[in-house]
Amino acid sequence: MKQSNPKTRVTHPTPYPDVNAVLHVLLSSVRTILGDHVVGMYLYGSLASGDFDQSSDVDFVVVTTDEIAGDLFSALQTMHARIAAGDSRWGTELEGSYIPQHALRCYDPAHALHPHIDRGRGESLRMMQHDSDWIIQRHILREQGLVVTGPAPHTLIDPVLPNELRRAALETLHGWWAPMLDDPTRLNSRGYQSYAVLTMCRMLYTLHYGTVVSKPVAAHWSQETLGERWVPLIERAWAGRQKPGSKAQSEDVNGTLDLIGYTLEGSRQFEIPTEGS
Repeated sequence: MKQSNPKTRVTHPTPYPDVNAVLHVLLSSVRTILGDHVVGMYLYGSLASGDFDQSSDVDFVVVTTDEIAGDLFSALQTMHARIAAGDSRWGTELEGSYIPQHALRCYDPAHALHPHIDRGRGESLRMMQHDSDWIIQRHILREQGLVVTGPAPHTLIDPVLPNELRRAALETLHGWWAPMLDDPTRLNSRGYQSYAVLTMCRMLYTLHYGTVVSKPVAAHWSQETLGERWVPLIERAWAGRQKPGSKAQSEDVNGTLDLIGYTLEGSRQFEIPTEGS
């Protein structure tokens, strides 16, 4: 019987030829720079969950044998700048991290400083602390991640338990979103305001069920579960994803702040044990 290659390459990892084209450039460039340091490259986020559209970004992870620094880091910075300046509109929509295999296996906040690039024009690869939100992303990557090259992601990542997901959602909610009640500047952008609403829907779902679902699933659940008050706000947030560069209406900014407060208040009922699930 022919043995499967543990380091396969998926030629067409997504149904979108233009996305596949920029991923081909990214993978080829990463392999040229990092060589044998590359363990695998994977897609997560909306491409993996099935709710990708023209307003989405391209979430990727490159798993490496060890930490990336020095000349290798500088070469990756230059490479990302070149891709962003290219002809593909997806060149500025790449959002991803370079994470060593040992750090991907099990999250450790003391060893969570890794190269990362955000989507958007003018963004560059930088060293970024991967906070508790990365626990959620690891779960998505393990359970739904698409292989561009490398072994199956579940072989590289330990299972993420339901209460680990709940705890990560609570930490992200209180560490990132609660301060926005005092400084809502980011919410003036229609894209970010929509993102905030849909993220609250997803966090509430995770707190209730200990798992992660896509934006549309969480939005539908929230409209059915949270009450009529939030239905119009969630509908406008979904529509607002198509105009991310526009200014959010003041009523939607205020409604989003109310939803963040509602989510914070609702999170108080979840007391997560420090061990186990």
